[in-house]
Amino acid sequence: MDIMTKESALGNQETAAEGAAGDAAVNSRKYLIFIADDLYLGVDAEYVVEILNNHTITPLPMTPHYIRGIFNMRGQIIPILDIRLKLGKPSADDNLLIVISYNETQIGIVVDSVDQMVDIPDDIILPMPSKSPQRLVSGMCTLPNSSKTMLVLDCEQLLAHD
Repeated sequence: MDIMTKESALGNQETAAEGAAGDAAVNSRKYLIFIADDLYLGVDAEYVVEILNNHTITPLPMTPHYIRGIFNMRGQIIPILDIRLKLGKPSADDNLLIVISYNETQIGIVVDSVDQMVDIPDDIILPMPSKSPQRLVSGMCTLPNSSKTMLVLDCEQLLAHD
């Protein structure tokens, strides 16, 4: 009886391992897709804390040009980054604020609009060319059921200090 139980357990482990290998082939992540200056940018949804359309930014002196200021979110001070300026594009009116959290650091990103939340298989995201000067983008892909190209924001680089 013990031998059959062990064999059954081994068989179940092999089946589970095969299932896990099959799942690995179709791993996907949810991305929040937003628009800034006609660019479709995506950030892993696990980093998104909140999307706000009613916010007041307090300007700060002597900060990099792409830092718009700070925002008080329920007693927590959040720095606000203008993604258009960070990407070398002209700034626009404050439309939406996406608050993201990465490695226990929160930052607000001013964007034009939010497009959608979508599951994207890991295997369709292409890495950026190794010689690309673009550090903020870690990959890109064509969005499912669309001809739009999404650039995947690298949250670590987004929070890096220049």
